[in-house]
Amino acid sequence: MVSQNPQATLNTANWRKSSYSADQTACVEVADWAAGAAIRDTKHRDLGALVFPADEWQAFLGAVKRRGL
Repeated sequence: MVSQNPQATLNTANWRKSSYSADQTACVEVADWAAGAAIRDTKHRDLGALVFPADEWQAFLGAVKRRGL
């Protein structure tokens, strides 16, 4: 289950850009924490983030790795 107050967690999260983004400006940032992960648009950080529970995030990462996406 995601935190009852995900916004508080997002405000203090350690965000990182994808290693595939390099110096591009059109990319996303990811923040991991015990309850799951969040993704946000680097250009529009003020618009919030998509928050995923840990099990959904792990399923997504597994699918990406298996399919080479």
